[in-house]
Amino acid sequence: MSWFANLRLRAKLMLSFAVVLTMTLLLGVFAVLKLAAVNEQSTEVVHNWMPSIQAVSAHSVGVADLRLSDFQLVSAGDEAESQQAVKDMAQASDELKKSEAMYVKLISSPAEKALWEAFKQDWGAYLVEHQEIVKLVKADQLDAAKSRLLGRSQQLFVQANDKLDQLVLMNVKGGNEAGQQVDGIYNSARWAILVVVVLAMVLGMAMAMYVAQSISKPVRDTAQVLQAVAEGDLTQTLHSDRQDEIGLMQRALSQMVDSFAGTVSKVRAGAESVATASAEIAHGNLDLSSRTENQASSLEQTAASVEQMSGTVRTNADNARQANQLASAASEVAMRGGEVVSQVVNTMSGIQAASKKIADIIGVIDGIAFQTNILALNAAVEAARAGEQGRGFAVVAGEVRSLAQRSAQAAREIKTLISDSVEQVNAGSDLVSAAGTTMNDVVMQVRKVTDLVGEIAHASTEQSQGIAQINQAIGQLDQATQQNAALVEESTAAAESLSTQAQSLAQSVAAFKTRPSMTSVTGALAVPVTVPLSAPAMHQHGAPAKPSATVLAKTAVVSKAMAPKAKTPAPATTPSEPVLAKATAPAHADDWETF
Repeated sequence: MSWFANLRLRAKLMLSFAVVLTMTLLLGVFAVLKLAAVNEQSTEVVHNWMPSIQAVSAHSVGVADLRLSDFQLVSAGDEAESQQAVKDMAQASDELKKSEAMYVKLISSPAEKALWEAFKQDWGAYLVEHQEIVKLVKADQLDAAKSRLLGRSQQLFVQANDKLDQLVLMNVKGGNEAGQQVDGIYNSARWAILVVVVLAMVLGMAMAMYVAQSISKPVRDTAQVLQAVAEGDLTQTLHSDRQDEIGLMQRALSQMVDSFAGTVSKVRAGAESVATASAEIAHGNLDLSSRTENQASSLEQTAASVEQMSGTVRTNADNARQANQLASAASEVAMRGGEVVSQVVNTMSGIQAASKKIADIIGVIDGIAFQTNILALNAAVEAARAGEQGRGFAVVAGEVRSLAQRSAQAAREIKTLISDSVEQVNAGSDLVSAAGTTMNDVVMQVRKVTDLVGEIAHASTEQSQGIAQINQAIGQLDQATQQNAALVEESTAAAESLSTQAQSLAQSVAAFKTRPSMTSVTGALAVPVTVPLSAPAMHQHGAPAKPSATVLAKTAVVSKAMAPKAKTPAPATTPSEPVLAKATAPAHADDWETF
């Protein structure tokens, strides 16, 4: 039965139920067949033999009634009795026809049919005699009718009646045989059903016990191993060659126990390593706490120095703003002076242009005087030619010439003065232009100075703001450093609590028994990790702050927790994140120095 043991549970159960159901089906089919046979025989009795007996009996009654009517007809004393006898004969004939029609349908065997045909033959002969008797009675030959009634008619009646009795006996016998067949079928079916039921019960119980045993025993063995594992004994194993679900479950449980044992060994080694590492982390956190406190003190001094420098820079910024204002005022004055010089230059340019026009006009006057002198000379020549008559005209011409000469002389003097004035105006214009250029240079330089002073003032303002931001950042850094110090204290408390929990976990895991092979394999994990600790930094600016009440309360909560579920409060500022990153980094030779 190894093939059955290797079947899956579903196949086993389905096969067992299939066998039981098959036997039940066979039993049902057998019972149905037997019931069909019983039903067939019962139907034969009910619908064939019993109706045949009833029909033959009814036919016998009809035959007897007809025979009795013959006797009544022969022995009738008056017409009324004769009429009644004829009437009874007709009724008996009708009954015989009905019973005959009923019985003919129920004939079921050749013997019965042959016997019925013999009856019909005898009865036909009797009816012939019957008709003769009726004729004799109607002919009032009563003696001959009686003689015939008691003679051959009696013999034929007896023969026909015997045939009917035989038909009744034949049908009764057929009914009895059908009943016996029903009894035989019942008895055989009863014993066969009992045998099949007993066999089905025996086979079903055997298969049930076998299946139950094949399931309960390995399940019981598995339960014993699981109970031992629940008690901490991880050395138990399950060996099964079965290929069904129970075998698969046992092999999976064996692998689970082995894996659990390996995990317990690793947890034990890890707990010891965690205990050692947490203790060293606590020592490192103490060193880090000392350095953080020194850093906080240095940050306080730096904040004070930056505050002083911030005051100086603010003063410089104020002075730069005042200088910027003064430079702006000087720039405006220089610009106004430059504008005035520009106006003077424009005025000198106008004077120079006017002087040039005057010189031109004087040149015209000089030309007019020259032409007048020539005209006067011509007039004198003409007056001299005229003689005594032109003497007055000569005098006038002389005066005109004299006036022209004086005008020319005055024009030359004015031209000389105008030329000197133009030269001086040109020299003044050149000086004014040079002064304007110089003033423009002064304005440009003043603008540059103003811009430079403005940039200095703006830079001083930005420097003041930057120093204020630096001061604020230093304040935040100081706050973050203090928070880091508190966080380091909390980390120290958490590390101590973790060490305590690791020791408790190691003690709890020690309750499990594992195989030596797994202990040797996982023993390497239990090597304690040693981390060199640098010497604590000297306190330069005071003693470290004591842990706050909040830190002590959180330490108590962490130490009470059985699992590492306590959450350290997240720092409010970003500078504390590198501390956490360093704390969770792998342990190396210089870890605590890099803090």
